[in-house]
Amino acid sequence: MKILFVCLGNICRSPTAEAVFRTIAARELADHELTIDSAGTAGYHVGEPPDRRTSEAAARRGYDLSGLRARMVEPEDFERFDLILAMDRQNLRTLERRAPVQVRERIRLFLDYAPEAGETEVPDPYYGGANGFEHVLDLIEAASRGLCAALRSGQPSSAEGAR
Repeated sequence: MKILFVCLGNICRSPTAEAVFRTIAARELADHELTIDSAGTAGYHVGEPPDRRTSEAAARRGYDLSGLRARMVEPEDFERFDLILAMDRQNLRTLERRAPVQVRERIRLFLDYAPEAGETEVPDPYYGGANGFEHVLDLIEAASRGLCAALRSGQPSSAEGAR
C-alpha cells in the first residue's frame, strides 16, 4: 500500500502526517508493507525542510521530521500511490482537478479516518499561534489511528473500516 499525504506547501500538515503515520503504522501495522510520502499542491517551498514550529511540535511528541523536504505533487503520483489523502477541501479539489479520471477514487480527505474528531479538515497552522500546531497533531494522530484500523480491516479506500 502506497499512501501520499497532501497539503498546500508541504511544510506543515502533510509532512506531519507522513511522520506521524509512519511512526504509528510501524507500531500498529508491522506486518504491512507501506510506502509513505507527502507533497504539496503548490511549489512555494520545494526543497525546504518542514516549518520550524511544525518540527518542534512534532519532536515534543516523539516524531522526527528532520529528513523531510518539501516537494510538489507530480503527475506520476496519481498512478504511483494507492491512496492520496488531502488535508483540506481546497487541496482535495486541486488534486481531483489534476488527477486522471480513472484514479480520482483514490483521493479523499485524511480526516475521513477520524470521524470522532468532529472536523473534516486539518486546518493550516502556518499563520496561527503555537496551539494550532498542537491541534494539527491531535487531528493527525486520530486520523492515523483510523487509517491503521481501515488498513487492518482491508478497507483502506473506505473510511468505513475506521469506524
